[in-house]
Order: sequence, then structure tokens, then C-alpha cells
Amino acid sequence: MKAAFISDIHGNHTALQAVLKDIEARQVERLFVLGDLCYRGIRPKESLKLVQSLQAEVIKGNADEWVVRGIHPREVPETVFSIMNREREWIKERLDEDDLRYLASLPHSLTVTLEGVKIHAFHATPRDLFEVTSPDMPDELMKEKLMVEEADVYIYGHIHKAFVRYIDGKTVINLGSVGLPFDGVTKASYALLEMDRQNVQTSIIKVAYDTERVLHEIKDSDYPNKDFLQHVLMTGRP
Repeated sequence: MKAAFISDIHGNHTALQAVLKDIEARQVERLFVLGDLCYRGIRPKESLKLVQSLQAEVIKGNADEWVVRGIHPREVPETVFSIMNREREWIKERLDEDDLRYLASLPHSLTVTLEGVKIHAFHATPRDLFEVTSPDMPDELMKEKLMVEEADVYIYGHIHKAFVRYIDGKTVINLGSVGLPFDGVTKASYALLEMDRQNVQTSIIKVAYDTERVLHEIKDSDYPNKDFLQHVLMTGRP
């Protein structure tokens, strides 16, 4: 069985379409979406509707929470607090009440067993939508933050930096970001798991898409933080 995990779309509809096309070509049987669907991107409504049209399990990310209730002080650095709330207002103006209710209702995590492999998936950590777990975190601290439920594979998004680690016989995966890569690779990223009778193979897939099209859309828009989006798409860095 093949299962794909995608996350951190951030309103990048063009990147999402490319990833879904790649997933279809690989004949993936199960799809999971780990949050951050439409905040901080140029096409929030289209991205949200495309996610809703999929046969997929979807959970909430911190940016989905922000769209619903705004960004609180101390959740982001003071220097970007104002502009990020302006971005949130821009996004919210393009959604309707049904969209907001959908985002508010999403669960915070999911657990699934596929071909005897138990997978625990969440956006940031199982207990917190906002906590950062970096790729180089010591094993014991990563276990404390991520392995709160017994599983074979732990998979999450949030940090936009893809990696695979093995800790005490368990697999920890960050799937990167579909729409806003922070790892220096200017492609959409997702995780592919292939399972067969308790065996599991993990891959990070990087998908090229038409970034120039998205850059032109940003340039022609009235998005309140164009420079940030353009910089990330051109460099793969925040």
C-alpha cells in the first residue's frame, strides 16, 4: 500500500495541483493532509476547496487556527505581528463562514494502521499546534515532544524542512512543505510511505511546479506581504 502525506500548502494552489498530479501518477491509495491549508498564500479559497474535494483525512495546523481566530501576541515575533495579522485579514476576506467553520472543526491529529504499520500524524507536536521540533533536536527531547503515543512512524509538518530520522527503532518524518519550502529546495515537498506486511519504505518527494506563474500572481495582486512570499518561492528560504 502507498500512502502520501502532504502539509503546509499555504494557499499555493499551483504547487498543490502539481503534488496531487505526482501522487496520482504514483498510484497512491491513501492521502493525508496535515494542516496549514490557506493562510499566507495567494490563492487561499482555491486551495481550500481543492483539499475539501479530495478523498483524504485532514487535520488542523497552526495557520488554520490563525485564520479562524487571528494571531495572538507572543505567537510570532513582535516585528512581524502587524503584517502577519494583515495577511490573515486578506486571507479571511476571501473565505466564507462555511470555510471558517470547516477550518475550526478540523481535528489536531490522526492515528492510522496500514499493512500493520501504525502511524501517528500531527501538524507540529501531538500536544501543540505551534511548537517547533527541529531536525537536529536531541533524540531524548524529540521522543518527549513527538512520541507521546505508541506508533511505528511519527510524521508531521510545520517546520517546512523535510527529513527522516530513526530513534529507538521508530521512524520520525517531517514532510516539508507543499507551498512554502524553508530547506533551500524551490520545489513542493511531501512524504510517501510504502507498506507491505509490516515493512515500510519512506521517501521525501520533491515536485517541480510553475513557480514563475505563482510569482506573477503575487506581483499582480494586492497581497500585503509580497516580498516575503516572493523571497521564499525564489530561494526556498524564509
